[in-house]
Amino acid sequence: MPRRKRNRRIQVPPVIKGMSVFGVRGRKSNEVILRLEEYEAIRLLDYQNLTQEQAAIHMDVSRPTLTRIYEEARNKVATAFVEGRDIIFRGGDIYFDKNWFKCNTCLASFNNYEEENPDCPVCSSSEVISLNEFYSK
Repeated sequence: MPRRKRNRRIQVPPVIKGMSVFGVRGRKSNEVILRLEEYEAIRLLDYQNLTQEQAAIHMDVSRPTLTRIYEEARNKVATAFVEGRDIIFRGGDIYFDKNWFKCNTCLASFNNYEEENPDCPVCSSSEVISLNEFYSK
């Protein structure tokens, strides 16, 4: 029996929920679901130019596991580019490095260490949810 998957650590949530295809008319494109750990692997390796060893430490996984996550992410992004599909960031076995929140009123994302149920620093709304709940939908 395989052992249970460990959750992968995500430092910062994505700024957007996905990307849409531009220039495709008259057809509804299929979505490619990019899990948040795959997004984080691309962010660490390609955007921040970390080595695989450094990125694996950041995500709290082994280097071979990071390589598998990264290969799956690259395949999904390539499929979306070639077939003209939307990319949606959702789900995965993740936890956030810090306690991140999202305001339902102004849609701002922020982190707060002191308060359990903070108000939004942008609009002062109390309609705030934890991003762990937001991305697990």
